[in-house]
Amino acid sequence: MPTVKYAVVVDIPNSKKIHLELDDSTCPNTVKSFLKCLPFTVSVNLWGDEIYTDESPINVGEENAKSVVDLFDVAYWPTGKAICLFYGRTPIGNKNEIKPYSPVNVIGKILNADAKILSQLGNGTRVTFRKKTL
Repeated sequence: MPTVKYAVVVDIPNSKKIHLELDDSTCPNTVKSFLKCLPFTVSVNLWGDEIYTDESPINVGEENAKSVVDLFDVAYWPTGKAICLFYGRTPIGNKNEIKPYSPVNVIGKILNADAKILSQLGNGTRVTFRKKTL
């Protein structure tokens, strides 16, 4: 079955938007649940160079979950029902790896990856995830 890609935008008040590309190749059930819940608004927090949300409306378990992720991955963290955006290292793990707190379902990539966005976000900032419209 061919991979299907989906465009998602994260709206941040008084800042640039974050553009995501989700694909259903590794975690199709997670991506499907994510898309069904759009749009949704949640607060975000920072953990090292990771942005993670408070509990989202998505509720799925581990699906091909990974303990180490790649730079600019977008993932769903089943333990906290959170969306994670990886802009770099987290406080745990080795020097050359990006390690989530616990395994995550990788569902896509950040397209306009600019780590400067981290300095524009404070813990508790409310953001909205929505489908990108043309």
